[in-house]
Amino acid sequence: MSEPNAAQAEYWNSGAGPTWAALQRPLDRQLAPLGRAAMAALDPRPGEDILDVGCGAGETVFELARRVTPGGEVTGVDISATLLDAARRRREGAPGVHFVQADAQTHGFAPGSFDGVFSRFGVMFFADPTAAFTNLRHALKSGGRLAFVCWRTPAENPIMTLPMQAALAHLPPPDAPADPTAPGPFAFADAGRLRGILEAAGFTDIAIAPHAEKIGGGDLDASLDLALKVGPLGAMLRQHPDKADAVIGAVREALAPHVGPDGLKLDSATWIVTARAPG
Repeated sequence: MSEPNAAQAEYWNSGAGPTWAALQRPLDRQLAPLGRAAMAALDPRPGEDILDVGCGAGETVFELARRVTPGGEVTGVDISATLLDAARRRREGAPGVHFVQADAQTHGFAPGSFDGVFSRFGVMFFADPTAAFTNLRHALKSGGRLAFVCWRTPAENPIMTLPMQAALAHLPPPDAPADPTAPGPFAFADAGRLRGILEAAGFTDIAIAPHAEKIGGGDLDASLDLALKVGPLGAMLRQHPDKADAVIGAVREALAPHVGPDGLKLDSATWIVTARAPG
């Protein structure tokens, strides 16, 4: 693939994609409350056509479809064939649902074809975010709505950082931090930069609201499994399998105090972002 996001396509098809597909249920459980907060901000209505960007294994597509029924349709777009295969396997019985494997930065969406664009953590990975959001704005009808959720800073997100902090006592120091604005989970942590991207892409009525909520993927064992397989800690463990026992013990010990009646939950900090295409 020679598109601008070729590295992300490779990562989500042969790298992270299979892992996320295998862990779809606990990942959806962990992220669902944050997706619902962004969905409430979008306010999808019966009869509307919605585009879900970075839809992954489809959980948010099916939830959106329930909200636009009757008469509406939802198109889920993702760069990962692996995750879309998982979504299509869950499609039975879901009316008005479509999936497209494409790069949302460059895909030729029909102009003015959607009432709303939604994303749950699917928009932070574009090589050129201004170009990507410009493309998405063109896909919206006049006055169409945009709503998505994205992570704030790593320091504000123990759900993302606590396992790695515990593991680093037993692993070599990680590589120096990458450019914080490079494509990745925290690319939109800076609200000022994010606003500038959306303004440059032609959006109006931009609002970037902080959202804080404890989230989790299940009980201690499920949460430990997620921590050890998803993200940079999983990659480091694959590079240093001899450290696995020590790391597993340290991460379990760090997570255990956060188990409650509803399973293990840690603090998350996100932005709920809304905007409109010019009317």
